This record gives sequence, C-alpha cells and structure tokens, in this order.
Amino acid sequence: MTQYTQRSPIASRFSQLHISPAQFLDRHPIPPEVIFLSTALIVGLGTGVGAVAFRYLIQLVAWVGYVWIPSVTTAWGKSYAVLVPAVGGLMVGLLVYYFAREAKGHGVPEVMEAVALRGGRIRPVVAVIKSLASSLCIGSGGSVGREGPIVQIGSAIGSTVGQWLNLSDARISNLVACGAAAGIAATFNAPIAGVLFGMEIILGGRFGVRYFSSVVVAAVAASVVCRITFGDTPGFVIPFEYGLKSLWEFAFYPILGVLAALVAVAFVRGLYGFEDAFEGWKSVPEWFKPAVGGILLGLVALAYPHVTGITWQQTPQIYNVGYTVIEEVLTHNTTLQFALVLLVLKLLATSLTLGSGGSGGIFAPSLFMGAMLGAAFALMLNRLPLGFNVLPGAYALVGMAAVFAASAHAPVTAVIILFELTGDYRVILPLLLTVAVATVLAHHLLHGESIYTLKLTRRGVRLAGGQDVDVLEAVFVGEVMDMNPPTVPDTMNLADFHTYLFRSHHHGVAVLDQNGALVGVASLQDLERAMQQPGWEQRLVRDVMSQKLLTVTPDQTIGTALKLLARRDIGRLPVVDRSDSKHLLGLIRRTSIARAYQLGVLRREDLQDRAQQIRSQQRKGDAEFVELVVQPGSQAAGQLVRDLQLPKECLLTTRRHHDRMHILHGNDRLQAGDVVIALCTPEAIYDVRKLFQ
Repeated sequence: MTQYTQRSPIASRFSQLHISPAQFLDRHPIPPEVIFLSTALIVGLGTGVGAVAFRYLIQLVAWVGYVWIPSVTTAWGKSYAVLVPAVGGLMVGLLVYYFAREAKGHGVPEVMEAVALRGGRIRPVVAVIKSLASSLCIGSGGSVGREGPIVQIGSAIGSTVGQWLNLSDARISNLVACGAAAGIAATFNAPIAGVLFGMEIILGGRFGVRYFSSVVVAAVAASVVCRITFGDTPGFVIPFEYGLKSLWEFAFYPILGVLAALVAVAFVRGLYGFEDAFEGWKSVPEWFKPAVGGILLGLVALAYPHVTGITWQQTPQIYNVGYTVIEEVLTHNTTLQFALVLLVLKLLATSLTLGSGGSGGIFAPSLFMGAMLGAAFALMLNRLPLGFNVLPGAYALVGMAAVFAASAHAPVTAVIILFELTGDYRVILPLLLTVAVATVLAHHLLHGESIYTLKLTRRGVRLAGGQDVDVLEAVFVGEVMDMNPPTVPDTMNLADFHTYLFRSHHHGVAVLDQNGALVGVASLQDLERAMQQPGWEQRLVRDVMSQKLLTVTPDQTIGTALKLLARRDIGRLPVVDRSDSKHLLGLIRRTSIARAYQLGVLRREDLQDRAQQIRSQQRKGDAEFVELVVQPGSQAAGQLVRDLQLPKECLLTTRRHHDRMHILHGNDRLQAGDVVIALCTPEAIYDVRKLFQ
C-alpha cells in the first residue's frame, strides 16, 4: 500500500497495473461516441492553445526582427530587411533539415498524404518543429501565412492523440481532420470555415455524421480558446457596406473570376517553378537554401520602392501575412499602381519564401493577391464611362475568395471563410458566381490539380476525394486482359449468335471480318433490340454490332481503361495493338477491373512497406524523395527495374511515362525521357543519379 499512497492515483493506477491508455479503454466499456467526441474535444482544445502560443511566438520573433534589431542597427539603415529574413531562413533550414523534413513548405499536402496513405499517422515532433520553423519564417518576414502551419500542428496533435490511444486508421484520420479544422478555426476565428476545410480538403468531401460531429466539436473548442484570448472579432474589420451599384456588375464579376483563375495558375506554377529551381541548385546545402531565399526576398524589398515609388516604413508590404495591407484595400484605401505592383511582388515573394524551403501557409498570400487583383480590376472599371463607380473593396473581397478557391479547389471553404473573416453577407451572389468561374477554369488549366495535390502528384501520389487513386494506375491493361477473348465473324446470322451467347454465357464479344480484323463489338443488348423486329434470325451480326469502338492498348493503365468504360457506361473494351487498331489482342471486362484493383492494392502495400523500411533504418528519418530523368545512353535506359543495381537505401516509387504517372514494379522497362520518383537516403542519392545520367 505504501507504493500506492506515494503517487497520484492516476499515475499509480497505470504504472502499477502496467497498462497503457489504449488498454485501459479496451478494458472499460466506454461508449464509442463518448470516445469519439471527447478525443475531438481534447484535440480542439490542444490546437487552440497551440494556435495562441504560435501567434505569440510570431509576435516575439517579429518584435526582435523589426523593432529591436532596427533599434540597435540604426547606422545600417534598412539593411535589416535583408539581414532578418536571411537569419530567419537559416534557422528554419537547420530546424527542418535536421529534425523534421515534413515541416518544410506549406504543410497541408503532408497532412493530406498522411490521411490517404498512412492512416493519418504523423510524427509528434512535427508539431514542435513546425511551430518553431513557421514562427521564425513568418516573424522574420517570410511571405507566407500562419494557417498552414497551424493546420499541420493541429493535425499532428490529433494524430498523436489517436496513436496514443491505439485507435483505428479511420479514427486517427478523423482526429487529423479535427486538428486541421481546429487550426483554421483558431487562426481566423472562423469555426464554420474550419469545419468545411477539414471535410473538403483533408477528408476529400467525406461528410459522414460521425466525421462531421467530431470535426465540429474540435473547431468550436479551438475557436472558443482563441476568442477568450483575442476577443470575438472578425479577421478583417470593414466599416463600409458592400453591395451592387448596378445589375450590370453581374457582367463584370465573371471576368474577375477568369482573372482570378489566371492569377491562381500563375501562383501555383510560379511556386513550384521556384521550388524546382532551388531543388536543382546542388552546389548549395539544402539547409542553407531558405537563407538564400531570405536574402533574395530582402533585396526585392529594398529594390521595389526605388522602381515603383511605393515606399515602406518599418516592414515591407510584401512581408509576413499582409493582413494590414488587405484591410487598407478593403476600405478602398488604394491606388491602381499600388494594387498591381503588390499583386506581382506578393506572388514573387511567396514563391521565393516557399520555393527556397521556408515554412508557412499559402492561404494568406492567396487572399492578399486576390484582394490586390479585385481592387485593381475595380479601379480599372471606374476609368471606363460606365455611368457609375464600383466599390474597389467589394471586388477585393470577392477576389480574395476567388483566388484561394482557384488555387486550392475549395470553393465552399473559400465562400464561407470570407463571410466569417469579414462578417459581410451582402455580396453573396457575385461572390458565388466569381468563385464558381475561377474554380472551374483553374481546375481545367491545372489539369485537375490544386496547389495542395500538385505537390503530392510530383511525388507520385495522386489523390481524388482524399483517397489515393494511383492503385489502378499501378496495373497495366496487358497484365489483366483476357488474352483469349470470345470472337465471332461479322457474317454470323443472329440465330446462330443467339445460340452462341446462350451456350457460352458471354454478354458481349468482339466481331472480326474475314481477314481477322476487329470491326466491332456485339452484345446481348444489341441482340435483344434486334429481336424486337420480325425476321431477325436471318440478319447478320455486322448489322447490329457497335462499330464506333473505344479501345485501349496493353501499355495503358487500368485507370485509363476504367475512365473509358465509364464514359459510355459499357462493360468491355477491346485491347488492340498500338500500331494497328484493327489487330485484336485481348478484352478488358469489369471483372478485369476487380482483379486489377486487388493487384494494385498489393503493390501499393508492398511499396509502402519497403518505403517504411528505408525510413525506419534512418535514425532521423531523413530519407527524401528525389526526381530523376532517364537520360539517353544511361545505365537505366532500356533496363527493367528489377535489373538495376540500385543502392540498398533507394526505392523507385513511380514514373511519368508519356504524360502518365504510375507505380513502378520490377517488370517495368525504363525509357529515355521517363521521369522517375525515388525515395533515397542522402548518402544514396549520388549513386542512384549516376545510373540515370
């Protein structure tokens, strides 16, 4: 009894009985709903506290960088605008490189990948390193937002709670979404938008009752914590009433939607273009690249007042999250030159910060660019003889939502978060119209990718609806097709065709001419339609067969075949030679899709297991993805994957071949021009590159 009385009751109970919290839950009949909502509440409160601490940490870094340092370096003038981002970038690079590579960049894609591929499992250290790295990046002037880091921090908290309690993958993923929703709610004082962000982005639109209720609890809890600390005020205070000056404005807002889509596409491509440029700069250590980005950012800040005439006092307008500048624009306090210049400079500044390896979100920069675009568009309209003047602030508000929606492909979140940030519901119709146009156009121009999913696609992970869709992209048509497909001659009469189908139990067959060339496909449905007419027995198969065929080749993926099947809602596809579309090689049926999916899942699981083995062998988890191009004449060109002499610490994951991405396996033959994604340790990168050069 002495041992028990010397400790707290809870610590004594767990330590003496030698049970974990997960075992405690297993032994006690606690209702699942209670566990579900209580864990969501814990995650929401934890994220709220973390968000408060994170914002204070940013303020501390900003005070040191732009109040204290300028006060002790007055003789150096405004050189602190270069010094502070450079030092901040160096500290960010060291933290990320040596402690948590996942903390690099804007964070949300890493959360999406964890939910889709790892059952929501995120290392607990990510929350700590992301907090430190992003606060240093934002506070020192990095042109990024604070919402991405808080989303990743909250998600890491949710994942940690789920893993600590040994919950299922589905529940851990749900707690990750709870953390993400709580992060948005805490950052912007916008609980509804936080819920929609967690459901629309992280969970890919899976709005189940359980998912929704727990995410709501987490978002509300985090929002309450932040409202207690910072007060119940919207993110942007707007003293004006917005509305339509004329119904003719409905003709202008779609044009703003088109422009917002173009800005979003430029933002996405610019960001990843800078990232590629810094990744390809091999002479500079990776941990030092954020410092280089900080130096370049500082030089831009020092240069643009002399070029544009737009001056700044203590902090450049393109630094940090930029909410003060956005508020000025929303209150009509701007000029056309100011808005256009800052639109371009913010895109450049954010691309430099994140492309070089900084840590922060893309939400605030996209809002900033949207506000500048909307205001500039309105000011240009006011120069036209329209007979009325539009409100720049109203167009800035709509532009904010449109650019974010087009970048992230999250129209619902964009609309709701703008309402909660501003408390203004008076521009609902133009807002919905503009966001819809921007999202649809950007979705087309970016080939279905968003600023979040594109980062994963470049790693070989393609998501749709929050799920990995590369399972069917890992299997080729030639692997699962029926190599002895049923065929009939086109001269067979329908009476014989009826007998053939009845005896063979086939629902559809390929039709060949007298030379053995594929001329069509005849199905049971074709026969049944023909039987409605008298004298059908004497008609020929070629009279009723389908001649406008959709075909595939053996080297295409099952994912491609499935899209073709869905296009016409048909049950079979002829497989033909790529060089001769009349040469029948096989047939793909819906049953083939099921076999392909099973094979794809096995390959995906094998790939994940091998990748995990590589990571687990590293003490610091420093294995990284690298992009390799198969050069003509290299050792890899023309070789099967299984025959390559790869380093033990390297795994080839996916390749882009003829503009298609799929998972690699041993029977794949690499060709010159293929882009291969490999997971390697830093020590193995040099050796594997030699194989491809």
